[in-house]
Amino acid sequence: MSLAYTVRIALFYALLALSALVWCLICLVVAPFMSFRARYRFVVQAWCRNAVWLAKTIIGLRYEVRGQENIPSTPCVILSKHQSTWETFFLSAYFEPLSQVLKRELLYVPFFGWAIMLLKPIAIDRNNPKAALRQVAKQGQERLEQGAWVLIFPEGTRVPVGQNGKFSRSGAALAANAKLPVLPIAHNAGSFWPKAGWGKRPGTIQVVIGPAMHAESEGPRAVAELNQRAEDWVNAEVQRLETQA
Repeated sequence: MSLAYTVRIALFYALLALSALVWCLICLVVAPFMSFRARYRFVVQAWCRNAVWLAKTIIGLRYEVRGQENIPSTPCVILSKHQSTWETFFLSAYFEPLSQVLKRELLYVPFFGWAIMLLKPIAIDRNNPKAALRQVAKQGQERLEQGAWVLIFPEGTRVPVGQNGKFSRSGAALAANAKLPVLPIAHNAGSFWPKAGWGKRPGTIQVVIGPAMHAESEGPRAVAELNQRAEDWVNAEVQRLETQA
């Protein structure tokens, strides 16, 4: 990595942190007086678009999206591959309003966490998996009924390029119980924005939105089958994209 590009990465992080601080302070004052949808657009969508734009402009992380025609007309459960921070920014800007399943500790981060609390996240305790599953089922159903997309990274954490984590069934169960589909999303963001370290490399991230998938019947077996179908599609598509990166 050249010195010039290292400087650009440092500049990107400096501007990202500064914009987050300023935006969070503004949002804490203004957002409580907005409706949920307006609040989401103002607090999350605008800033996440800014983050994606900074990545594109300063460090050369462009992107292409395929499969937009697969997006249902009404919100459902999104199951996405998780390799980096980039897809968190991108998906939060692309779908609105969106409620994300995230670790509870993020809510304790000064300013940032306080702003997140205004956006109806599903903040789970990863140390208590059974309680987390019940929380995703209950609050996820509420968010869907309120007209929000529910974003779940079913692997639970960012997974390095070339590796796959086992998909949690929570997203498939939520969708099946709500009689809604899951929308699988694959990408190769980790090839340009790795999980570990600050290093980046310029290029074009490929995002593929897969076909909406419904449970074919009811009960635990149908949930397991739906989850496996989504996992197989995401893993196969990610493998294809990574060979091209």
